[in-house]
Amino acid sequence: MSVLLVACTTVPPTNVHQPMTMRPLPRPDLQSSNGAIFQAAAARPLFEDRRARNLGDTMTIKITENTAASTKSNNKLDRSQKNTSSISAMAGLPGQTLLGTNLQASGSSAFEGKGEAANNNVFTGTITVTVIDVYPNGNLLVSGEKQLAIGNEQEFIRVSGVVNPAFVDFSNSIDSSKVADARIEYKNSGQIGEGMMMGWLARFFLSVLPF
Repeated sequence: MSVLLVACTTVPPTNVHQPMTMRPLPRPDLQSSNGAIFQAAAARPLFEDRRARNLGDTMTIKITENTAASTKSNNKLDRSQKNTSSISAMAGLPGQTLLGTNLQASGSSAFEGKGEAANNNVFTGTITVTVIDVYPNGNLLVSGEKQLAIGNEQEFIRVSGVVNPAFVDFSNSIDSSKVADARIEYKNSGQIGEGMMMGWLARFFLSVLPF
């Protein structure tokens, strides 16, 4: 029974950067133990903005992904061939059996192929992520996850990527289109997700059958 329960609560795999959260590190410039009620280590400097810049800081990513792609091809090939030959009396053949015989051969082939594909994806929303690494040039590697459970269904929204602090606005937010190496996922776990997935045995035969 425990095996079945574990199988029903499997978390979908992810390709976003790991880990998806980070505990802030102590800041040497804010270390203080003066015994007063106000502790400098518990607050940012008065004139420091609220943009994320250190490990463990958070920022909001506005997901505004709208991608569209289409392709269309049309190929047509026609080929025909006809040959005619005859045997005359000058051919020097013995007897009169083949004299005056006409030989004809013809052939034709035709090929026509058409292909068309279109893809359109729209994904909008917001998610708050955590700075998990700071690169030497100042760029921030961020990653985050949002889980939503409704009944027996569980949804996972995951985002990670590299953020240039110069693109972060005054509200500590950034559009997903300005995130480098962005990895955005929307997955679910539950009966609906399992119902949309092909069984492992069917996937096995689909991968080995040549037809």
